[in-house]
Amino acid sequence: MTPEEHNKYLGFAHLAYAAFYSLIMVALLVMFGGMFLAFSRVPAGNNPPPPPVFFFIMWLFIAAMYAAFTIPSFIAAYALLKRKRWAKIASIVAAVIAAMFFPIGTAVCVYTLWFLFSEPGKLLYDTPTHSLPPPSLFGVNQEPISQRESQYDSHATPPDWR
Repeated sequence: MTPEEHNKYLGFAHLAYAAFYSLIMVALLVMFGGMFLAFSRVPAGNNPPPPPVFFFIMWLFIAAMYAAFTIPSFIAAYALLKRKRWAKIASIVAAVIAAMFFPIGTAVCVYTLWFLFSEPGKLLYDTPTHSLPPPSLFGVNQEPISQRESQYDSHATPPDWR
């Protein structure tokens, strides 16, 4: 496969991972909302139900945690599919976060790290798009090294400094 195809499949892998775990997040939030409704209908007896604020705080916590684990993969998928310059960094961050979710996240992590640190990935993301001239030093342009070497005058004997 070509590096472009690997890049496309890697973007789809991050997208599939993020979409799958986003669906799990939605299912957990719906389940937690159902638990809240079930506990709110229970009459208060010897064991009163937890307060509604508890369910709301837990609902926010679950939403924030799953968002923190899936948003980097959505960003990496976008960057990979659009071939952004920062796609390599975003993909590595997303892969390390995804590694915690076995087996899908771990597989995405292994594929990401294998591709980005292999020769095709380096060819795709580590080659500069433009070659810039060297910066000037204190506002003075330096002459190229090849011209400086041609102007060097070697002395047969070193100068006498005595």
